[in-house]
Amino acid sequence: MLKIFFYLLSFCYAFASSSIALEGTPKYKNLKYFDYVDINAKKGGTFKTHVIGSFDSLNPFMLQGNPAQGLELLYDTLMVQSLDEPYSQYGLIADDIQIAKDNFSVIFHINPLARFNDGVKVSAEDVKFSFDTLRQKGSIIFAQYYADVKEAKVLDSQNIQFIFKTNKNRELPLILGQLQILPKHFYLQNNKNTFGENVLQKPLGSGPYSIESFDLGKRIVFVKNQNYWANDLAVVKGFFNFHKVVFEYYKDDSVALKAFLKGDYDWRFESVAKVWARGYTGKAMQEGKIHKTMIKNALPSGMQGFFMNTRKEIFKNPLVREALLYAFDAQWSNKNLFFSQYERTLSFFNNSIYAMPKLPSKEELQILQPYKKIIEEKYPRLLTEPFIIPRTDGGQKIGEDNRENLKYAQQLLQKAGFVIEDFRLVDKQTKTPFVFTLTLDNPAFERLALAYAKNLEILGIKMQIEVVDSSRYSALVRNFDYDMIVGVIGQSLFPGNEQFYYWSSQSASTKGSRNYAGISDAIIDDLIKRLTQAKNKQEQIAITQALDRILSWGFYVIPHFNLPYYRIAYWDKVKMPKNPPLYGFDPYTWWIEE
Repeated sequence: MLKIFFYLLSFCYAFASSSIALEGTPKYKNLKYFDYVDINAKKGGTFKTHVIGSFDSLNPFMLQGNPAQGLELLYDTLMVQSLDEPYSQYGLIADDIQIAKDNFSVIFHINPLARFNDGVKVSAEDVKFSFDTLRQKGSIIFAQYYADVKEAKVLDSQNIQFIFKTNKNRELPLILGQLQILPKHFYLQNNKNTFGENVLQKPLGSGPYSIESFDLGKRIVFVKNQNYWANDLAVVKGFFNFHKVVFEYYKDDSVALKAFLKGDYDWRFESVAKVWARGYTGKAMQEGKIHKTMIKNALPSGMQGFFMNTRKEIFKNPLVREALLYAFDAQWSNKNLFFSQYERTLSFFNNSIYAMPKLPSKEELQILQPYKKIIEEKYPRLLTEPFIIPRTDGGQKIGEDNRENLKYAQQLLQKAGFVIEDFRLVDKQTKTPFVFTLTLDNPAFERLALAYAKNLEILGIKMQIEVVDSSRYSALVRNFDYDMIVGVIGQSLFPGNEQFYYWSSQSASTKGSRNYAGISDAIIDDLIKRLTQAKNKQEQIAITQALDRILSWGFYVIPHFNLPYYRIAYWDKVKMPKNPPLYGFDPYTWWIEE
């Protein structure tokens, strides 16, 4: 009877495949290994890396707590994303994927070799348990990512079907392909799901590593599972070459740098321009034992900047937010603080085809047409003027000169109802001084913040700078308990469902989301929904550019800078493949040669 069921089911589904691409076809038709790995890499050794801050949880899926780094090493996903293609996935736990011809469902077939690290076979029941558990008990991101999935249905021990609420969201099969699989037998005790009850319980997964030991907040050690079930799969060849992976925790990056130069850990991703230019000194550098390299990437830069929390009264007025944008002297900061290493970020989808052009295209105007009346009232310049990220290295006019920019900012603040009294900017009605706090968890941003604060002082604004430890910072951000923070929103090569998590009205009121600015705009909500249901690439581009334009004219963030390179410092015992991928880098393709 079961054979007859699957025979009939086959008429409803497209041809089965071990790979999937969102656009076009996957690069690797018969994958043997990815081009960006070295299958002859030496196995063994201990690979040490570092983290700034602390940790108090071994559960990376929950909203509560500050999870340890490296926990992704414990869990396999249904499929693996390639790093040298825009958006393709290849089978791992799932060795076969079938998307329904009507796009209302997808079936994953579980690889019969797949095992958890206690030897128990991975089944479709585990996949359903993982999906249901993460959606019900995990961070808000899971509920939002899976919002268009109606249910997970076990067809048999090796086949799991996901039924969708809509057939217009083309990204759903790939989102589900990223599902990390939890062991049902481990968490279901006496018919009770105990997942999340003990955040320091050593997790069980099916991944290449297990936790060997940890010292809470200080160090965590992962050890390779020598009988890892996927060792011989094409998607794993050349990966996970280390016997042990160690994450050392430091409270301060200057201390961490000194430890690196002494050889206490093996590599650093350098995010601070000054440190990259001047910080790597000492005997090991002189003797050539430490190398510095810059690995180019083709990823969208996303948005890093000073995010203003519009949940706070002081930032509710867009005139105020625009004034604060014009008060930032980016060119001075780049030259004097960052050795002119960076480019200014100009868009929420910077360095991608999705970034808005100067003025709306015909396609974008069609997208925005239903909202024209609201736009003309709320964003009167949006349809007719290019959005400007002000500079300070041009002519003596607004948008190009620091003095002119500050004069313009002063005019905006006056329109917003603020006046100067006793050298302070105060609310004209309440006489309340314009004072707010920038909260940081990384002292590296202090120099940039101090430079910005000096410019704000000219306007009579006092920006207080508070640096807190990582645990407190996480709690403050999770509860939106801040005035301004340095936020980072990365973007993928295929914007889609994650935009709900970044900008939607729902995420603005959902603790733990990444809607740092508290953006709540019906047009943005509608554009995101339309984006996830875009019929083709051209429509997707036009919708994303419209979304970029609305976000920009809301003046929610003061953009920082970007660099299309990864700055990597490493000891000479660390070896890397010759051909890094275009869309990221993966330290687990490296190896150790003592």
